[in-house]
Amino acid sequence: MKRNEKKSTVAWIIDFAGTHKNIYLLSMCVAIVGVVCGIAPYVIVAQIIKKLLEGNRNWEGYVSSFIVLLVLWFGRAVFHSISTSLSHKATFEVLGNIRKRVCEKLSKLPLGYVLDTPSGSLKNVIVERIDSIETTLAHVVPEFTANLLGTAAVVVYLFVLDWRMALASLATLVLGLVAYMGMMKDYETDYQNTIDKTKILNDTAVEYINGIEVIKAFGKAKSSYDRFVVAAKDGAACFVEWMRKCNVYHSIAIVLAPATMISVLPIGGLLYIGGSLNSADFIMIIVLAVGLIAPIMTCMSYSDDIAQVGTIIGEVTDILMQDELVRPDILKKAPENNTIRLQNVTFGYKEKEVLHGIDLEMKEGTVNALVGPSGSGKSTIAKLIATLWDVSGGSITIGGVDIRDIPLEVYNQKIAYVSQDNYLFDTSVMENIRMGKAGATDEDVIAAAKGSGCHEFIMKLEKGYDTIVGGAGGHLSGGERQRIAIARAMLKDAPIVILDEATAYTDPENEAIIQEAVAKLVKGKTLIVIAHRLSTIADSDKIIVIKNGRVESQGTHDELLVKNGLYKDMWQAHMSVKDNMIGGVAHV
Repeated sequence: MKRNEKKSTVAWIIDFAGTHKNIYLLSMCVAIVGVVCGIAPYVIVAQIIKKLLEGNRNWEGYVSSFIVLLVLWFGRAVFHSISTSLSHKATFEVLGNIRKRVCEKLSKLPLGYVLDTPSGSLKNVIVERIDSIETTLAHVVPEFTANLLGTAAVVVYLFVLDWRMALASLATLVLGLVAYMGMMKDYETDYQNTIDKTKILNDTAVEYINGIEVIKAFGKAKSSYDRFVVAAKDGAACFVEWMRKCNVYHSIAIVLAPATMISVLPIGGLLYIGGSLNSADFIMIIVLAVGLIAPIMTCMSYSDDIAQVGTIIGEVTDILMQDELVRPDILKKAPENNTIRLQNVTFGYKEKEVLHGIDLEMKEGTVNALVGPSGSGKSTIAKLIATLWDVSGGSITIGGVDIRDIPLEVYNQKIAYVSQDNYLFDTSVMENIRMGKAGATDEDVIAAAKGSGCHEFIMKLEKGYDTIVGGAGGHLSGGERQRIAIARAMLKDAPIVILDEATAYTDPENEAIIQEAVAKLVKGKTLIVIAHRLSTIADSDKIIVIKNGRVESQGTHDELLVKNGLYKDMWQAHMSVKDNMIGGVAHV
């Protein structure tokens, strides 16, 4: 769906309900029966009072009426329970489906959107905000609708009995609604303020927890905690201030709206004295007016949920309506080979262009290294080739086919991407490696681990391959996470391999192991590698020097030492640091 295709909140709710719409409809019908069971006793009680005033002494008739009252009382409880059970069962299925749709959507969005959105905000929407819809779907849909219809039915009956008394019964309700309108003044502004402050609190909390190691190491505990305290106080204050503004209006509304006797008794008394209202109808109207209280209060209790649902659905649908990476469902033309070409590629983050007319060719089966100063655009080029973003201009082709004409599932099978910030999931080592190839056997996983040089350290873990790595792989060192990521890529066995600082977190002792593993991984494949340690890419078939988002030069190591001053300076600086490190170690 395109972003300019607007849908109402109700339309989105129906869309989310999907095949569960019929269950909600059944729940509403059962709830209506329950409300009828709750209102009918008032009519029966009124009939009993009328008979008593008329001097009726037929006790058998009263007993039967009391039995009906008992049945209706149990019926109300039973039908209410059935209704809420049905609606809750459907609602939790719907909430799960919404979360799945959001997560599936995130997997189809450009990486830039995910990176630009604080993880705390996304977590808040996927967990808390979606969960907030539960009240609306599980309670409001059946119960509010049923009580609203019940109230309408009673009001219609009151008008049938006496239109004057019907209006009298509604008088306090109208006053309550006027007070409620005062409570709703500036609602959107106040509610949005709470959403914004809550998002800031979530983002600050996530940042504080994730950065606790750095905070402690650099003595920033106080300043970082102060930021969290400020965010927490602001998050609480916005709700307190909002509630303070609403308290008087809310109190008036909940006191006046159900106080039907304030108007019914004096007006009805005057009409009865005047002879225009008989006693039987007066009693019936009094009882029915009391019966209006419960459904009115129920409807009012859900008013805030109904008011908030539009904002909540809006936050969810804002993600669902983001522009995806546009890819076809079917591959119309297969790439002839795995040669990669970038033709006049431009790209920018938001309004800032960072790549300016990149032209490159990386032939099948060759090793291609991207080097240059930090921020020059090396990783951006790698991520564009890995289709984590779409180019702003120009094109990237593989085997003569534009990557935008290749289905994502097909393209992802051709690419193995290993970055310096590889993510491990909070599951076993075995399952983290197996993610490289769905359906791989344990033997395949172990073979990939051996090939990537991480079998030995895995076997030394507490439970070997069954060891849980922790959130984001937090139970392992950076080098160990990197080696598992390489094993995962090796298991995938894709024809194109992208290594973005694959040895960034490794020490010199393990770097040789990883280099050997990488050599096995990329054998016979098209390799794109980004590395600050130039000695690791000196034997590449082609080295591309990137500076300020442009290709400054390309060639072999020896050619660039002669013709490119930037590369020569980088090489000399690298070798100088390397010599100093060796000298320092030797000196020690």
